[in-house]
Amino acid sequence: MPRFAHITPNHLAALRAIVGDSYVHTDNETLEHCSHDETEDLRYPPEVVVKPRTAEEISAIMKLANRERIAVTPRAAGTGLSGGALAVHGGICLSVERMNSIIHIDERNLQVTTEPGVITQVLQEAVAEIGLYYPPDPASRGSCFIGGNIAENSGGPRALKYGVVKDYVLNLEVVLPTGETIWTGANTLKNSTGYNLTQLMVGSEGTLGIVTKAVLKLIRLPTDTLSMLAPFHSAEQACAAVSAIFRAGITPSALEFMERDAILFTLPFIEGVNLPIGDEVEAHLLIEVDGMEREPLYRQSEQIVAVLEQFGAGDVLFADSSADQDMLWRMRRKVAEAVKAYSIYKEEDTVVPRAELPELLKGVKDIGRRYGFRSVCYGHAGDGNLHVNILKGNMDDHNWQVTTTEGIRELFQLVKRLGGTLSGEHGIGLVQRPFMDIVFGEPELRLMRSIKQSFDPNGILNPGKVLP
Repeated sequence: MPRFAHITPNHLAALRAIVGDSYVHTDNETLEHCSHDETEDLRYPPEVVVKPRTAEEISAIMKLANRERIAVTPRAAGTGLSGGALAVHGGICLSVERMNSIIHIDERNLQVTTEPGVITQVLQEAVAEIGLYYPPDPASRGSCFIGGNIAENSGGPRALKYGVVKDYVLNLEVVLPTGETIWTGANTLKNSTGYNLTQLMVGSEGTLGIVTKAVLKLIRLPTDTLSMLAPFHSAEQACAAVSAIFRAGITPSALEFMERDAILFTLPFIEGVNLPIGDEVEAHLLIEVDGMEREPLYRQSEQIVAVLEQFGAGDVLFADSSADQDMLWRMRRKVAEAVKAYSIYKEEDTVVPRAELPELLKGVKDIGRRYGFRSVCYGHAGDGNLHVNILKGNMDDHNWQVTTTEGIRELFQLVKRLGGTLSGEHGIGLVQRPFMDIVFGEPELRLMRSIKQSFDPNGILNPGKVLP
């Protein structure tokens, strides 16, 4: 890892000349705010926080940083769960929060051009007003930024039917670590022209460049939705039911798994929700179907219930009103917040082929018993994406940092054996770097390092992330 220069008064003066005095921050409150994201309880304060408004300003900042060998950590909304926005080498935290305009909604071509600091839900609601749909919807969609979603290749519940962020990104304006500005592709649905720089940028976690504009594909907004909540006496049977639904020829728009503790932790966070959970219930599946007409959705729901009954599901709660659906989804989206309020935790974003979910869940619990940790599991079961929340509780610091890490390595080795990988949507960032050798050999890692070197020869952009 290269050595980085510390911020000097001359650097601060140059940054103020680029963005203005009001947008260069060295006060303790701002540095503390930008010292963390939602990853565990980690803190890495930058030396300065800079808030540019244009691609030209970002270009000037990167030219300065590249010349002076200053580490730059891009930051969107700070909702990440892998430490991707942590300034582990100090330097500049470059926030895109002021770049928050939806530039153009192209109804003729079903596209939207947006800046990276637009909140995901704000973009979704803006296009929904004219009957269009941008499906990727992370749990933090009410606060996360489009730029962060692109950096992490975010998914969310409806990725099951509609795909993840990479499936909607057509073209990107990107400032490179050297300060050069490029467009990665074209505003077309097909593009077989040269290497696919657009998809290389998606999911690169702010290590190759900083997205300053994005052209995203839109689709027609579904007009009808039905949701259902199914209880199971066996969490493994709930997981087994997931792949059976697809084998029956049904593709829900969302299919979420929540084990018992995930719901019990969450209910106190939601006012007015009365959801009795019997002592015999170990887990729930939250299932959604959507489309343009109501009658086919009822038929799909009946087919799904018939499958669920084969795996021991109890009485299924149907939610066909928007109020009832909103209640169920508020509960699901609050799980991570509720777990974090209960205990410091490490969240592992495991993903396996969906038919392997029962074996993964069983393995998680077996590993937890051997290494002495408690876990709470939930996630996007339809994608095979299980979020494993490992609780610190009363565990001492040594066991938390050392013993638990050994258990996590064993967990990822299990995931690999089941045909899966380290992360489905949260990214590698800082905290998963030590485990990259489980899923990649030296040839693959060498190629990735070569790509990083080509984009960022001085290694200044988001250093200490992704690559071990």
